[in-house]
Amino acid sequence: MKELLKTITLRTDESFFIGIFQDHIDQSTWHYHQAYELSFITEGSGRRIVGDSVEEFHPGDLIFIGPRIPHVWFSGGSYPKFPSGRTLESVYLLFDSEILPQELTSLPEFVHVNRALKLAERGIRITGDTLNEVSRLMLQLPYLSGIRRLMYFYEIMDIIGRGTSFVYLASAAYARSRFETANARINKIHEYLMKNYREEINLQKISELVHMAPASVCRFFKASTGITIFAYLNKIKIDYSCSLLLNTDLNIVNISDDCGFNNLSHFNKQFRRFMGTTPTQYRKLRQVRRNPRRLAQHSVSF
Repeated sequence: MKELLKTITLRTDESFFIGIFQDHIDQSTWHYHQAYELSFITEGSGRRIVGDSVEEFHPGDLIFIGPRIPHVWFSGGSYPKFPSGRTLESVYLLFDSEILPQELTSLPEFVHVNRALKLAERGIRITGDTLNEVSRLMLQLPYLSGIRRLMYFYEIMDIIGRGTSFVYLASAAYARSRFETANARINKIHEYLMKNYREEINLQKISELVHMAPASVCRFFKASTGITIFAYLNKIKIDYSCSLLLNTDLNIVNISDDCGFNNLSHFNKQFRRFMGTTPTQYRKLRQVRRNPRRLAQHSVSF
């Protein structure tokens, strides 16, 4: 969370952050962070990717995401913009595990708070009465301070944990397959790649990050994960490109650029390496599988 809060300054009497986002999301990047995030959309529409889940979002959506779940909110060309040109307004709450130490969560009164944190491991879209109760309290938080503000936070978590009206976002299979390791150095490399996948990755920077020589860090990562650093970087990019291919109308060139490939030829080569087909063929084949009625209208060859 400390990385996430580089541009967010907590007051000395705050243990979590509540803010309002009003900006363009056209340039949003697929990312994750160590903080829990509770977001209530007040204005704007588009599409949201959380793990392997892709849904449209609209005003009134309430999303609770746990740490290390890749996600992105983006608007499509058909979605309306505000007169100012911005595309999203949301109230969001960020916190990390420091606000819920084990000494506190082990108390019987926090059983539902613990359930809320467990639900966030896959990410949930909160609906029904739980949505109404939580959003009402969230909208009051910016105007509160001190112990009352903290009590509202705990009440919000308790309500989420008690609730039964929610929809999981990331699949159980995705949650099981998430990149997780107890090795601090591997985690640092993974986080660096996730945050910088659209940029030119600097091996020297990675080496300095984990205090190892460049050659040593390459051997270390391969030995620990079974894959090279740059192959893993390309996997991150290709995973994201698959979501964009299946769930947006972006053309292949724009998807290649958005996923951080420096040219279309390299994107096509890496996509075929990981997926066994081209991006165009992948998109057509998946569309047919999702809509069998269209099968007779399409002929996809490899």
